[in-house]
Amino acid sequence: MNQDDKSDAAPTNGRRARLLQLLIGLFLIAGISYGVYWALVARYVESTDDAYVGGNLVQITPQVAGTVLAIGADDTDFVKAGQVLVQLDQADARIALDQAEAALARSVRQVRNVVATTAQIEANVAQRETEIERARADLARRAPLAASGALPAEELQHARDTLAGSRAALDAAEQQLAAHKTLIDHTTIASHPDVRAAAARVREAYLAYARTALLAPVSGIVAKRSVQLGQRVAPGAPLMAVISLDEVWVDANFKERQMLNLRLGQAVKLHADIYGSAVEFHGHVAGFGAGTGSAFALLPPQNATGNWIKVVQRVPVRITLDPAELARHPLRLGLSMEVDIDTHERGGERRSTAARAQPAYRTEVYAAPDQIADQRVAAIIAANEGGDRPAQRAQPRMRGAAAPASGAR
Repeated sequence: MNQDDKSDAAPTNGRRARLLQLLIGLFLIAGISYGVYWALVARYVESTDDAYVGGNLVQITPQVAGTVLAIGADDTDFVKAGQVLVQLDQADARIALDQAEAALARSVRQVRNVVATTAQIEANVAQRETEIERARADLARRAPLAASGALPAEELQHARDTLAGSRAALDAAEQQLAAHKTLIDHTTIASHPDVRAAAARVREAYLAYARTALLAPVSGIVAKRSVQLGQRVAPGAPLMAVISLDEVWVDANFKERQMLNLRLGQAVKLHADIYGSAVEFHGHVAGFGAGTGSAFALLPPQNATGNWIKVVQRVPVRITLDPAELARHPLRLGLSMEVDIDTHERGGERRSTAARAQPAYRTEVYAAPDQIADQRVAAIIAANEGGDRPAQRAQPRMRGAAAPASGAR
């Protein structure tokens, strides 16, 4: 090699050495940067893409049998709580309700009759007491006359028999009064057992009548409609479902080793595949599943048989979402999510130990028929008590439980 070749090779080797040093430096910087990032951020984040949106799928099922006359909503329709979704034929329920209301009115009038009869029997008892007093006075007048011989003994005996007969009549009247009082003591017309039983039948009949209209328990989107016009449906048959998209959550499935640092209340960042990385959701850890997915599978694995291969198990973690973000970017059930949980805060509980003080979900849709049934019962009782309300006038006597007036004997 001549002198010129050696002089050309030296600069080339120098450049290669500098490039190698620069490359090694870049790798060192990248390694140190990642180490710092891992120490400060990455080791406090647990991530998974095995996460899906969940929600309440509220089944609409009839409580009474009937024929479908109208369908108030179809798939993808939005419905409000209390809106009629399915209307069943009301003819049979209307007849049963009319019969129950007529039976209630008849029971009220029968109790009124018992109250009036009791007052009549009390007057009869008073009349018998007067007859005893008269018979006793007649006997007292005849006794001295019979002793002096001025009055035949036979007439004196007739006076004694009259007094005994009056006492027997009083006993019979008092027994009859006691029997009637057992029917109405300590009650009013509205609280009488016969009236209450008839009122319960009215409530039952009205609820059956009201339940011919199937209402939406919650506001949401209709899905899985299977009911058709003219169909004869039975109680409990699923007709459609309502999904409230304002109350969805995310079920994220984490590996066993990822569960070590997860706690209740930790902050969560999420991305939905439908929106991509441009939209970020926020939430927090609400709870942990009681077992792995395989523990609740329809066919759980039998590891004690055959060849065994260890499979990493996953535990479902419930994550609640920010309602305001859900309103801006709606989610659908089953959508895929990417979840990152920040585990910096590890002071929370590993599992929930506090019972709920209030129901997790509640609807007031079905309370109205009960109130209307009570109003109908009260109206029927008031209409058949009479204008002067005899039950209220007789109430002190019904509550009295006083012993029959027998002091005249």
